[in-house]
Amino acid sequence: MKKRVWQFITLGLLCVTAAVANELLHSISLYYMKTPLYIDTLFTAAVCFAAGLAPGLVTALIPGVVFTVITGSFTPFILCSIAEVFFVYLLKPSLSREPAAGGRTEKEKSVAVAAGIFARLMVLYIVCALAISVLGGVIDFIYYDVLLRPNEYFNPEDTFKIGLLDSGIHILFINILSRIPVNIVDRFIVIFGGYGVSLGIGKLLNRGQVTSNKEH
Repeated sequence: MKKRVWQFITLGLLCVTAAVANELLHSISLYYMKTPLYIDTLFTAAVCFAAGLAPGLVTALIPGVVFTVITGSFTPFILCSIAEVFFVYLLKPSLSREPAAGGRTEKEKSVAVAAGIFARLMVLYIVCALAISVLGGVIDFIYYDVLLRPNEYFNPEDTFKIGLLDSGIHILFINILSRIPVNIVDRFIVIFGGYGVSLGIGKLLNRGQVTSNKEH
């Protein structure tokens, strides 16, 4: 019982810390590095990689809940973060799936495992870049063009959107297409950066579990 409580507290603190880290990363990227990218889900992806679906979803939901409480309004774009967590959970590399030894040296096996992980991350990156572009574009179209909600902020994709407005393309497809160049860059950072961070998180969780087992 105590072990489960300890694990629950540990995961809760991890989710809150990751949510705060996301916001700090977003602020540093936007206001100090002047790179208007959607990389505020990097630590959400890292938590999902390291701890699983439920902690990843909690981390994704925390900013939306806080935003709703503070402003009294709901941001539908939280659905993009939630969808990304599901993609990460379903397509993430599994270290347990090592290739058969087949007379290979340890170095060859390590290279094969690394290549497999890279391939899975590339698939995940491409899926997320395309899927989040489509989902974000659909949400943008419904929220701002159908429901006519005011858009008070200039977003990264707006630069590309302006260039497409005179093309005669339907606004829904403009919303989707304008997001693809942005997501090609930021999803790469989120997926590969998130996986790198998850390796450190995994070590911390394993160390905490070992410590908890020794205490009990």
